[in-house]
Amino acid sequence: MKKCIEGSQAVAEIIKLIKPDVIASYPITPQTHIVEDLSKMKADGEADFEFVLADGEFAAMSIVEGAAAAGSRTYTASSSQGLLLMTEVIFNVAGMRLPIVMTCANRTLGAPLSIWNDQQDAITMRDAGWLMFFAEDNQAAMDLHLLAYKIAEQLKVPAMVNMDGFVLTHTFESVDMPSQNQVDKFLPKYKPTPGQFLDVNNPVSLGCFATPADYQEIRLELAQDMNLAIDLFKKESIKFKQIFNREYKLVDYYGSKNADFVFVSMGSVIGTIKDAVDQLNKENNKVGVVNVNCFRPFPDDEIIKKLSSAKNIAIIEKDISLGSEGALSIDIKRSLYNKNQARVQSIVTGLGGRDITIEMIKKIYSKKDKFGDGVMVV
Repeated sequence: MKKCIEGSQAVAEIIKLIKPDVIASYPITPQTHIVEDLSKMKADGEADFEFVLADGEFAAMSIVEGAAAAGSRTYTASSSQGLLLMTEVIFNVAGMRLPIVMTCANRTLGAPLSIWNDQQDAITMRDAGWLMFFAEDNQAAMDLHLLAYKIAEQLKVPAMVNMDGFVLTHTFESVDMPSQNQVDKFLPKYKPTPGQFLDVNNPVSLGCFATPADYQEIRLELAQDMNLAIDLFKKESIKFKQIFNREYKLVDYYGSKNADFVFVSMGSVIGTIKDAVDQLNKENNKVGVVNVNCFRPFPDDEIIKKLSSAKNIAIIEKDISLGSEGALSIDIKRSLYNKNQARVQSIVTGLGGRDITIEMIKKIYSKKDKFGDGVMVV
């Protein structure tokens, strides 16, 4: 069924269909509309999940941590400084192998204070041990939650679905809203694995003390299982397409076949880049864009394939690893080391919500002969 709704409402609708047992929330712009809508669904009798209004973001993540440890399907959402307040628990959740799914409505970090969109908040959590997906539009924001739960619950790892604050959360778009039957067919009721959740009839300890003799192996096992998400994402995407008639890949490509110039990015800016690519290709250029849907685990092989013919690569990202360059650029350069002789340029733009326009994208293309080391700021 087609619906023209706000991005936040679309996420709330899909979470209702997913039927979590426990939702914990604390408001912070721009994710507040998601949990407001879920709260109203609960109050109106449209859903029977337990809805807990926490006294802060640390508490919200702690509540779903406890519920997940008890064997429940859980959900929460946050943004920016709120996500940072969750940091300690976010790391604990991954270490305890709890398949919590959360939405991050991406927003810049202070200081100085800003409420507008960039992706620095999520990038700051890239090493926490969570699967990390980035949505190009509101349809993807909805659908990636379904894939996130399906993968997280099989691998016993948490997942974060990122959608650009305001650009998506507060924008109305037409989306294909799945039916409850479709969602149930793709994502059955969650059944926690015996021995991996708290049960008085089968006592276990979660997140207990680890000595140097054990800690390293535990962390490496988490890293290895995170990487299993690459093949599992491909497998579940096939099932997803069969049910919903939509397809998601770890990495998407759009543009000229065998392009010699390729943009790479993730999130809502992909739409603007696609428009710029169309204009550039009408001028007899060979240009494309790679959309990274899955940032963690990082899909090295898919990146290498998509960039195999590129002579110039422009990585556009709304974050910066201070003292280095954009985080996506760091990963792509690692992936391509000794695989591709292209000139790769890290381009940081859109910080603090600054608009990224088609003309800016075309200007980056015009500067390809100046690509080199360091960061280009546009």
